[in-house]
Amino acid sequence: MNAAPLQTLWHALQRTARAEPQRPRLCQGARQLTAAGLLAAAERTATALASTGVRVLALAAEDGPDWVVIDLACALAGVVAVPVPSFFSPRQIAHLLDAAAVDAVAGQVDAAGLAPAFRPTAMLLPGVELARRPAPPPAGMPPGTAKITFTSGSTGTPKGVCLSLEQQLRVAEAVAAAVANAGVRHLCVLPLATLLENVAGVYGALLASGSVHFDQPPRGQPFGIAPARLPEAIARHRPQSLILVPELLRGLVAAARAGWTPPDSLRFVAVGGSRVAPRLIAAARACGLPVYEGYGLSECGSVVSLNTPAADRPGSAGQPLHHVRVAARNGELVVSGNAFLGYLDDPASWGQTEVASGDLGRIDAQGFVHVEGRRDHLIVTTQGRNIAPEWLESELLAGDLLRHALVSGDGRPHCVALLWPNSPDIADAVLAQHVARINAGLPAYARIRAWHRPAEPLTPASGLITGNGRLRRAAVAARFADPIASLYPPAEAAS
Repeated sequence: MNAAPLQTLWHALQRTARAEPQRPRLCQGARQLTAAGLLAAAERTATALASTGVRVLALAAEDGPDWVVIDLACALAGVVAVPVPSFFSPRQIAHLLDAAAVDAVAGQVDAAGLAPAFRPTAMLLPGVELARRPAPPPAGMPPGTAKITFTSGSTGTPKGVCLSLEQQLRVAEAVAAAVANAGVRHLCVLPLATLLENVAGVYGALLASGSVHFDQPPRGQPFGIAPARLPEAIARHRPQSLILVPELLRGLVAAARAGWTPPDSLRFVAVGGSRVAPRLIAAARACGLPVYEGYGLSECGSVVSLNTPAADRPGSAGQPLHHVRVAARNGELVVSGNAFLGYLDDPASWGQTEVASGDLGRIDAQGFVHVEGRRDHLIVTTQGRNIAPEWLESELLAGDLLRHALVSGDGRPHCVALLWPNSPDIADAVLAQHVARINAGLPAYARIRAWHRPAEPLTPASGLITGNGRLRRAAVAARFADPIASLYPPAEAAS
C-alpha cells in the first residue's frame, strides 16, 4: 500500500482522532464513523482490494460513509477509482466502464444498471458488493492517475479526466484555507460522484477537522438530496456549509419566500456549476442564505476561484485560490498551477501545465474572475453583436418562475428563448411579463424578442441536461429546432 499521496489527509485525521476521539466525522442516520474508525475502515478495505488484484474500480456505492471509505481505500491500495454518477444513462455507464477498462465494481450492480459481464464475488463492506469481470486490456491513462472523473459534457459521451491524489488534495486544502472553516459541519447535497462534492466538500471538511453528514437520497436522483426535500434536510441537519448548483439555490430562495427559515447554523453556502445572476445571490442573502459564487473545472481538480466573506464581489466568481493562477488570454480564461494529468486515451493531452478553459471571461483590477460564457456557445447576431447566452439565461432564471431557459440566436437578427417554468400552473401571461421585465434591463441588441414554452420537461434521463442541471445545449437545440425556427418570421429564419 502507498499512503504517501494521502499523507496530508491522513495526518489531519490522526490529529482529530487524538484531539476529539469520540466526535463522529462521517454521519448518516445511525451510521457514524470517528476519525479513527474511518482510518481503520479504509485500511481494512484497502487490504481487501489489494488482495483481489483489482486495478480499476468503478465506485457505484450509495452516497454515504461507505462511499468515502472505498474512495480512500482505493488511494491506499493504488487502485484507480472511477466514480459512477447515478444520473448517467446505461449507455453512458457502459462507455465509462469500457473507456476506463474497469475490472471491478463496488456497489449495487443491478441498481446501478451496470454491464451484466460483472459477477458478484465478495462483500467489500457490509451491504456493498464487489463484482468482477475478466480484466480488459489496460486503458490509456497518464502515469499517476488515481481517479478518473467523467464529465457530463455537452454531448452524451462523457470524457474521462485523469487526476492524481495530490491534485485533488491541493484543491481541498486551498478551499479549506480560503473559507477558514475549521471544525466545519458539512452537509453533502450533491452526489459524491460529483468531483466538487467529493473534493471540496468531503476532503475539504476532513482536512479542516470537520464532519460530513449525509441524508438518505433515493438512487438515481440527479442531485444528492431531492430539491423538494432539501429545505427540510437542511433544517434537520443544521449544517454550517453546503455546496449547491444554481437550480438548487433557486429552489431554496423560493422555499424561503414561501415561509421556510434557513437555520442560523449556516456559515458558508458555495454555489457553482454555471453562471449565477447577481440578483439571485442578492435574493438568497436577503433570505438568510450566506451564498458565495465560485468557478471550477474538472481539469483543474474542481474549484479554481471562490468568493469568501473576506473577499467578496457578487457578479464575479471570486478570486483564484492560492494553488492556481488564472489569466484571460484573447478573452478566454486560462488556468495554471494544478492542471490535470490528461484525458483518458488521449496522450496528446498528457503533461500539460495549463488548461485553456473554453470559458469567456476577464480578471478585474482587484483580481476577481468574471465568467461570461462558453466560447463555443457564443451567439453572433446578423447585427454583428457578440452575446454569451449564459448571461441572458442567468437573468431569466434569477427569479422564481423558471426552472430552465435556453437562449438562441446565432446567425439570426435577434435572440429568442425556450422557457421551462417551475410549475405548469404558471400562465403564459406571467411568463410574458417576466421576459418584459428582464428585457427592460438589457441593451436593445440582447433582448429576447420571442419565446416558446415546450411541453417536454428536461431531465438527465432525457439526455437534455447534465446531472448538475446544466443544459446540453446541442441536444436541446436539436430537439427543439422546429419551435426555435418558428419564433422567427420566414424572412428572418432564412437570413
